[in-house]
Amino acid sequence: MKLFKAKYFKFLSDKAYLKLKYFVAFRKRLNLKKPVTFNEKLQWLKLYDRKDIYTKMVDKYEAKKYVSDIIGEEYIIPTYGVYNKFEEINFDKLPKQFVIKCTHDCGGLVICKDKKNLDINAAKEKIEKCLKKNYYYDNREWPYKNVKPRIIIEKYMENKDTGDLKDYKFFCFNGEPKFMFIAAERATHETKFNFYDLNYNLLKVKQHYPNTDYVIEKPKNFSKMINLAKKLSKDIPHVRVDFYEINGKVYFGELTFSHFGGFVPFEPKEWDQKFGEYIKLPNKK
Repeated sequence: MKLFKAKYFKFLSDKAYLKLKYFVAFRKRLNLKKPVTFNEKLQWLKLYDRKDIYTKMVDKYEAKKYVSDIIGEEYIIPTYGVYNKFEEINFDKLPKQFVIKCTHDCGGLVICKDKKNLDINAAKEKIEKCLKKNYYYDNREWPYKNVKPRIIIEKYMENKDTGDLKDYKFFCFNGEPKFMFIAAERATHETKFNFYDLNYNLLKVKQHYPNTDYVIEKPKNFSKMINLAKKLSKDIPHVRVDFYEINGKVYFGELTFSHFGGFVPFEPKEWDQKFGEYIKLPNKK
């Protein structure tokens, strides 16, 4: 997949592009007439489940208001500012620690743990490069197509005891979370994914990243996360709802409609179908 360059295929329609990239990823044809697997159904949803609200839900700035209206502002990571251009940022007014993100993509991120040591030119170069990119074209994830590229600066968050930040990501289907995974060691080592059911039983499944070789303690707010995920995923065929647990408190992370773009196999592969069984496709519009 590393050799697949989206920029060379911008001329293709969404359907043609998804069929091509799916074949490259899985070495089989994409079945859009009767999709069965999770990854197949994600491609179908990209093409036929398009609601304007989805654009707001994936915008890292607009999503905060959307989510706070549903579950409450206490679950939102504080925002220091939102900007159209990097030059608008007044670093003198920012605290010692903060996080710079782009609102429209995945990867436009600069973590500042000490402002005195921040390489502002390097941060500017990275963020401005991301601002020029339309994230939609990589996987034809329609919700990102019309997100306005902006910069958002948030409060830096970490667990005081461990200094880490784990993601708790719930796969939800019409308001019902069914599976989740924890993303660990993202900042210090190679990223690890552990998949669980909703009783916090570890599942024998991998996707892209290896599992940890140690037990990850069940988050204290696991049940609360499940209930919040139910509220945020209501009446949506599929959305992944992400949270953090930081110093004993739950914070909203993001909403994702196409996990890994729908182009990363599960190991063993039968899990692709197990996940897919829970997606009930709506009628085409």
